[in-house]
Amino acid sequence: MVAHAYTVAFEGVEARTVEVQCAVTPGLPAFSIVGLPDKAVSEARDRVRTALASMAIALPSKRITINLSPADLPKEGSHFDLPIALGLLAALEIIPHDAVAGIVSLGELSLDGSLVPVLGALPAAMAAAEDDRALLCPRASGAEAAWVGGCQVIGANSLADVVRHFTGQSPLPPAEPGEVQLPPTGRDLLDVRGQERAKRALEIAAAGRHHLMLVGSPGSGKSMLASRLPGILPPLSPTEALETSMIHSLAGLLDEGGISRHRPFREPHHTASMAAIVGGGRSAKPGEISLAHNGVLFMDEFPEFPRNVLETLRQPIESGEVMISRASAHVRYPCRFMLVAAANPCRCGHLSEPDRACSRAPACGEDYMGRISGPLMDRFDLRIEVPPVAFTDLDLPPSGDSSAEIAARVSAARDIQAARFEGHADMRTNADVAGAVLEEIARPDAEGKDLLGRAADRMGLTARGYHRVIRVARTIADLDGSAEVRRPHVAEAISYRLTVARDA
Repeated sequence: MVAHAYTVAFEGVEARTVEVQCAVTPGLPAFSIVGLPDKAVSEARDRVRTALASMAIALPSKRITINLSPADLPKEGSHFDLPIALGLLAALEIIPHDAVAGIVSLGELSLDGSLVPVLGALPAAMAAAEDDRALLCPRASGAEAAWVGGCQVIGANSLADVVRHFTGQSPLPPAEPGEVQLPPTGRDLLDVRGQERAKRALEIAAAGRHHLMLVGSPGSGKSMLASRLPGILPPLSPTEALETSMIHSLAGLLDEGGISRHRPFREPHHTASMAAIVGGGRSAKPGEISLAHNGVLFMDEFPEFPRNVLETLRQPIESGEVMISRASAHVRYPCRFMLVAAANPCRCGHLSEPDRACSRAPACGEDYMGRISGPLMDRFDLRIEVPPVAFTDLDLPPSGDSSAEIAARVSAARDIQAARFEGHADMRTNADVAGAVLEEIARPDAEGKDLLGRAADRMGLTARGYHRVIRVARTIADLDGSAEVRRPHVAEAISYRLTVARDA
């Protein structure tokens, strides 16, 4: 008789259901696993055999065949241990067949039978809910998986607990969703002396999810400003939290007993490879742009990144998703992030300071910033010059608003956008708007339209740049509480494209 258990195989953030078929038949003693398993799955037979032996369960002297269906889908990872063990226990009639067939399971077995946490419990719970099944996983992975409301999640510490659960000796309680509360960082925009224009740009960028470029000499506060951006962003909505956590679950970043409602803030080093930034590798893992989904991707020393890495960012910035193609897989990951880039004006960094500029000015600045192509620069909605701060200004009292006050204004603007785009599944912020919807919600008044037309002609704005100015003006109007986009809103939006303008 063939016993059936169920688990999942991962393709990007999608979890595909895999049927684990187990047959114990007469023949020479053997334990084989078929169905395109990788090395980790093939080694499951030794872990399962030893784990069962630790429970005083001896395998019969027969031929044991495990088939992972569909057979043409690659199976990777150690999470197949538990479903293989369950299928085998059902085939040996130690646990009921129907109970095993009604759940999706995943987990790695230790040699003593205990269950080790695995990656992907959250996407697996989503797949189990779609199939109207429960999920069985290691107890340490249950807190993240329990966030899927349509699926009952059962967490177990060991294979012995699982057997007692299915035999009715000691039923396991359902897992409870866990939420990770990050400690406060203590980083406040009040700590930044001066730089009021840069602070205003941060507020606009946070309110509309606009991409931001900061250019200034070393020590002017670019990294300090960017590090305070998470403090003014609103928390993730439940939908966004699930989307982001599914990616982090696959990457093994949910190891603190639940998911977080804080927006991700990723800051890769400029020596990172294309696979690290965009995603890839042998098994097409998510990269930094996907790990920053619904959050911030901060790229310091932006011109120092390899040219091919920078150019690869152009399509994900526009589409909000990235396709990773490999010989064995074509995987799509979401990557709707806010890009914040920081750069020095030249290699030495002091081009804007007359008393310190090198002898190669201005050619040194043109060569250095020329590493950023015009089409890529055109995708930044706001471009800000961050001037150096005199040491005498450091003794001045704090100026401007605190991060809490700015965060309240950003949250109010985001609420306006949430109400505006209700019913549009692909639009959440002003940065996502395009086409007829953009014309409808962000049409400037007569004076604003006249100013925008003259500015576009004088600055040589591309069509993309023209629309980005309109989106920024719409966000400024939201922060101002205005239903219409007026001339002052357009004027401020245009001012953020004058600095470092290098439209191709």
